[in-house]
Amino acid sequence: MWTQSCGLAHPEKKPANGYIKTGISGFDGLFDKGIPKNTSTLIAGGTGSGKTIFCLQMLYNAAKNGEKCIFLSFEESEERLKKHMDDFGWDWRRLEEKGLLRIVKKEPFILTTNIEAMFAKAKGELLIDINEVLEIIPKGFHPDRLALDSVTAISSAFGKKEEGFRIFIQQLFNYFESLKVTSFLISETEQLPAVYSPGGVEEFLADGLIVLYAIQSGNIRENAIEVLKMRGAKHQKKIVAMQITDKGIEVYPDREVFGGIEKQK
Repeated sequence: MWTQSCGLAHPEKKPANGYIKTGISGFDGLFDKGIPKNTSTLIAGGTGSGKTIFCLQMLYNAAKNGEKCIFLSFEESEERLKKHMDDFGWDWRRLEEKGLLRIVKKEPFILTTNIEAMFAKAKGELLIDINEVLEIIPKGFHPDRLALDSVTAISSAFGKKEEGFRIFIQQLFNYFESLKVTSFLISETEQLPAVYSPGGVEEFLADGLIVLYAIQSGNIRENAIEVLKMRGAKHQKKIVAMQITDKGIEVYPDREVFGGIEKQK
């Protein structure tokens, strides 16, 4: 359950009950143990930096290991996302048949309409079951991991109603925590961002922040990735090289990143 609140306060976290791996080549080596379970991580980056692929690949790898995973899209269609996985040769159909992987398309404007209707009806204290109002997760499906694409699309649907978006996004983080699901929320940014989310508060509410880059250096566009923060986990604090190959994302923790990124930031 959630209540309307204008204040922003990060919920107190209990110590991590274990850690998860992404299964993405080279990326897990950036951590001492992994990403803490039941936490929320913002996946930020500019267009073409690999955010959606990162989340799809991570969920696909987890589903192969028996975890229930769901990708909630407020942007691309199910068909397009599944084609992405086909392009990398990932056998998502078998996992979908086993009930381990779900791809669900949601309309951000329907979401905001439902929220605004509840705000108008409440006229004060708002006490609702967020999943019943938004129908975010299919009934009967209890995911271990979840990815949402994207908080940027949801923010755009709210338009100029910034306060409504701030209230919603805080309660969304609280809701995912109550489900004991490890969540990853995609945020579209500039290629070299100073702010990592549309509302400027998501990176504060999130436990982790992973930033992906696609920066042009001369006539070449190169990819890189960094773990900017991760509460409850030791990790390397540097920008490392990354490539999007025909099999998915590969990270190279020991490869020198193209020389321009630190100077451009």
